[in-house]
Amino acid sequence: MNDPVPDLQHPAAENIEYRVAHLRERLAAEELGELGVHVDVRGQAVVIAGTVPSARCRDVLLRTAREELAPLAVRSDVVVAENASPDHAEELS
Repeated sequence: MNDPVPDLQHPAAENIEYRVAHLRERLAAEELGELGVHVDVRGQAVVIAGTVPSARCRDVLLRTAREELAPLAVRSDVVVAENASPDHAEELS
């Protein structure tokens, strides 16, 4: 999904670093606080990267970021960890 290019003259696009810092604080204080997620400004977009334990966590994370950073473009490089039980025994040699 491609987000529209933000209008950097728009008041909400000002102080990007301040807004990203506020997002980091919000993520640390809320239910996602224990996640190893990085939020960085890259050009005209904010990139969120890291690994989360579930698709639900990823969805909450991205929804929170988009709410906090609107109308800036938010790009996701978030991976959902595979934590399912193995379906077969491991063979040791």
